[in-house]
Amino acid sequence: MAAAHELTFHEFEEASDLLVETPDAATLSRSDQLTPQGHVTVAVGSGGSYGAEEVVEEESDKAALLQEKQKQQPGFWTFGYYQSFFDVDTSQVLDRIKGTLLPRPGHNFVWHHLRNQPDLYGPFWICATLAFVLAITSNLTLALAQRRDPSIHYSPQFHKVTVAGITIYCYAWLVPLALWGFLRWRKGIQEHMGTYTFLETVCVYGYSLFVFIPMVMLWLIPVPWLQWLFGGLALALSATWLVFTLWPIVREDTRLVAAALLSAVVLLHALLALGCKLYFFQSLPPEYLVPPSQVPSLPPNVPLPPTLPRSMAT
Repeated sequence: MAAAHELTFHEFEEASDLLVETPDAATLSRSDQLTPQGHVTVAVGSGGSYGAEEVVEEESDKAALLQEKQKQQPGFWTFGYYQSFFDVDTSQVLDRIKGTLLPRPGHNFVWHHLRNQPDLYGPFWICATLAFVLAITSNLTLALAQRRDPSIHYSPQFHKVTVAGITIYCYAWLVPLALWGFLRWRKGIQEHMGTYTFLETVCVYGYSLFVFIPMVMLWLIPVPWLQWLFGGLALALSATWLVFTLWPIVREDTRLVAAALLSAVVLLHALLALGCKLYFFQSLPPEYLVPPSQVPSLPPNVPLPPTLPRSMAT
């Protein structure tokens, strides 16, 4: 015990002498020495002075992730904000198009093809292509009808491009917006119910319209029952694919709500196809037929050639 007291006294004496020589030096108590290593240490410099330096630890993965999140994101009014939605290659777009043409139960398009990376490149160009194909094919139908029947008067209808574009883009944006809002509202009531993001819903509807592009091209065949057959097949394929894609989300809801929602989705899809058929490929209106009063008639005093029948005089 006495030896311990004597050792402590000698240490105190040495510390006192050191403070006299270097009054600016920092001291450490014994309780500080018992603290865990890694905070503040006392070091003796080449000049005999003591300095405090902080031990820098390596950055963990969590700190790096927080630093990444703290980076300033571009605003929605900038080009960089929308650039990520168009960052897809041709193989990805073709793979997603193939997924819309092969609807299979249990094969969800969002989970197997989008993989939390929805794009707007495919839906944008699919809608643009469908609008132009609708307008061009409608004008070609009138031009071909004039070749078969000279009494038909054909003039280019450029306004159909605008009508087709507004119709297709409004359907591809407003219907997904309404569906996404309804699913978000139902998720607040049914907490166990899942939902898609707005961009995923827009991407689903955009790719669902691809099957209508070859259907519209086949409507050039001037056979009414074939046109209705092609339209029905394309509608059935696209509507079935939509139901299979939305079913994993709506099946958690009540049977009545799920049935009503899927019925509304199929009904709106059918109205789009039917409206395109009746507006762009309707039977020829009266203004495209040359009225009989405008057919030039021969004057009564002009003698008819011998080969012209008498019935053509009037």
